[in-house]
Amino acid sequence: MQEVAEQVINPRFRSLADHQVTEKNPGDLVTIADHESEELLTAALTAAFPDAVVLGEEAHAQEPALLDRFNAADHGFTVDPVDGTKNFVNGSPDHAVMIGEVRGGEVVRGWIWQPQHEAAYVAERGAGAFLNGTRLTMAGPGLGEGAGPPYRTARRAWVGRQLPALGTLELTWACCGVDYPHLIAGDARALVYNHSKPWDHLAGSLLVQEAGGVIGGLDGSPFAAQALGGGLVSAPDRATYDAVVAALSA
Repeated sequence: MQEVAEQVINPRFRSLADHQVTEKNPGDLVTIADHESEELLTAALTAAFPDAVVLGEEAHAQEPALLDRFNAADHGFTVDPVDGTKNFVNGSPDHAVMIGEVRGGEVVRGWIWQPQHEAAYVAERGAGAFLNGTRLTMAGPGLGEGAGPPYRTARRAWVGRQLPALGTLELTWACCGVDYPHLIAGDARALVYNHSKPWDHLAGSLLVQEAGGVIGGLDGSPFAAQALGGGLVSAPDRATYDAVVAALSA
């Protein structure tokens, strides 16, 4: 991931030409760096694991049925070649490359590389979460510990929404590969997403869980790696998660 970022992402950071940025849908940006990064990462994963289904964000945009094959696969990978593309296009360093691995319906490994921050996050189920080789544990202030960081949402329409007895929602960092590490670091009291795609959340979900946090549906349902689509809440502990789920339904 670091080699791919150095080869095709970093040279384009703050150097994109107009023709190197397009829209998949109105407001949904994609760049030459997204395409080239995904091609390289997919080729490497396919060579190493020829029987696995590799679900890349840009490949899915061209072939929606790829998601169904991934959801049915016993072994698969997700690739988000440049998470936070809008940030990348706008010159913000808050973007990341992400890969998640699923076996038997569970996320078993996840990798996040933030090239501008030189931060490598790695998680393995049952073995922990790490930042540049140092083990991570949740630093978030759990529920009921007085004043703390804000609750954050990725849905702009929800910004300013009052969570009864908890507080108001503020915007996330607009990049899941940055949001989840901020949650672990204690910079958000909880994260709230109104919808989910596997390439956005698999790596971060495992990172949070292995650091001691909780992630699940807006309705309290368990996190399902191969059945994503609905909203998610991630929090530093079960009490905070449950309180946010209850507040959203109030």
